Amino acid sequence: MTKKIIAVNAGPRKGWNTETLINEAIKGAESKGAEVVKFDLFRLERYTGCISCFACKKDKFKGHCMCRDALTPVLDAIREADGLIIGSPNYLSEMTASFRALYERLIFQNLTYNKETPSCNERSIPVLLIMTSNAPDTMYEEMMKNYQGTLSRFIGPTEVFVSGNTLQLKDYSSTDWQWNIFDPEAKKQRHETVFPKECEEVFELGAKLFE
Repeated sequence: MTKKIIAVNAGPRKGWNTETLINEAIKGAESKGAEVVKFDLFRLERYTGCISCFACKKDKFKGHCMCRDALTPVLDAIREADGLIIGSPNYLSEMTASFRALYERLIFQNLTYNKETPSCNERSIPVLLIMTSNAPDTMYEEMMKNYQGTLSRFIGPTEVFVSGNTLQLKDYSSTDWQWNIFDPEAKKQRHETVFPKECEEVFELGAKLFE
């Protein structure tokens, strides 16, 4: 039986670091025979984070976010999937607002406030969480550990991959930018030498979702 993997891009820039790594993870999953459906959150129509309606806390709706908008098909697809790949760039020391909107509703629908069964998710699936940042990857260990713990508890066993010190522009020397805190050559060298290896790593992590 073919496994179905859902991939979610929570970054706005097409073809750049976050989407590139997500696409490599997708290729890894597909190399093992998985069927992958990809959602780009920045290309969806209007949606919000959790609106605190508490409908998902009622027995007849548990595990289902009852807020209906452009995230509903994404949540429904994840609920039926065999694995999840989700990636986001880091904005101001956090994931994007689009990521947070999905994350709030993905987690909260499974949170029961019940001591005996804190999660109503009966279908654990593996998760690959990818984050990219122009800052060093070591800056976000605690934050990513928290995301990993919560996703593991309410969705399924979660692997985390962080790509830091990423290349943000093709040409830092342009007079359009006055970004003199960066070393453009070092950024470029890393992108040409380290980033390809990171792509190989997430390919393997994507393939691992099939196991």
